[in-house]
Amino acid sequence: MTKLKLGPLPDDKPVKLTLELPASLHRDLVAYGEILGREGGQPTLAPAKLIAPMLQRFIATDRGFAKARRSASFPKSPS
Repeated sequence: MTKLKLGPLPDDKPVKLTLELPASLHRDLVAYGEILGREGGQPTLAPAKLIAPMLQRFIATDRGFAKARRSASFPKSPS
């Protein structure tokens, strides 16, 4: 089994997004959604459902961002 950074995603209220992605990134998101769905026993996840959890994971594991946030006294966002 592949070890992905994202685990099963909670089924929550969708948020409408409008953005442009490079075609290669979209293909990668589609493939990631297929793999994550298959490994979690779920249907394929749409790219829009992956973007927020991926960004949350990225920000949560970015040590430079955490250090800068602490030194600048920015409030923590609820997770």
